[in-house]
Amino acid sequence: MEYVTVSDVEVPAIGVGTWQMETDTAYRAVRDALDVGYRHVDTAQIYGNESGVGRAVAEADVDREEVFLTTKVDPSHRSVESIVASVEDSLAELDTDYVDLLLIHWPHPLADLETVMVGLNEVVDRDMARHLGVSNFGKDRLDRARELSDAPVLTDQVLFHPWWPQRELLAYCQDEDVMLTAYSPLANGGLLGDELLAEIGERYGKTGPQVAIRWATQHRNVATIPMSTSRTHLEENLDVFDFKLTQGEHDRVTRPSYLKTGKALFGGMLDF
Repeated sequence: MEYVTVSDVEVPAIGVGTWQMETDTAYRAVRDALDVGYRHVDTAQIYGNESGVGRAVAEADVDREEVFLTTKVDPSHRSVESIVASVEDSLAELDTDYVDLLLIHWPHPLADLETVMVGLNEVVDRDMARHLGVSNFGKDRLDRARELSDAPVLTDQVLFHPWWPQRELLAYCQDEDVMLTAYSPLANGGLLGDELLAEIGERYGKTGPQVAIRWATQHRNVATIPMSTSRTHLEENLDVFDFKLTQGEHDRVTRPSYLKTGKALFGGMLDF
């Protein structure tokens, strides 16, 4: 496993995501992920599966201290008191005393960002979370969040894949010692049949999806959290550190496209 190090914190470069998973499905996926070597797990209040994730972590033959566990605050919690209370509920669901990383899930249009950051910091001060961050923030909002936070903003978790490479945000994160956590690195399944990825993967004895995940992790300061309910695919997603894309291959894989990104995102949502 490779690691991303920001603010002197080491985070496994690949984790398992649990978006769109029901509780029992998330339990099985995280159980299998931990069994095959994952040590980074991502969930959220709004996913409704924290209890399944927590059960898998608790039952795993892995010390809790070895698992980097992230959850996210539902943005409807807009006061300090509501944020803290919601995290208390999350910890009960997760059956743990703390999470390693707590994020605000996205910027709520009616929320005061300063209040939200005070709430996240309060959770860290109470040792309910070791680190804090944000999700779905653009560069300017991320910069403002960092100004308002006493604790370092460890990450911005955002959509990031070859069709949506987030160049401006990535450059900011790399310059400012912030981790970019890439969700949907396979474009919500849109990249599964991509011919270029398959062609490049064949040279290395890898699949197209493995090439896409390796593309993500070869960026400095980037971790990624691909989702899978298949033990075989979980193993494949983790098995990407024994090859490296050339600069030319990396550049070919990077193909920004609003159209393909939109079709993959909303098509996947409709399928679900």
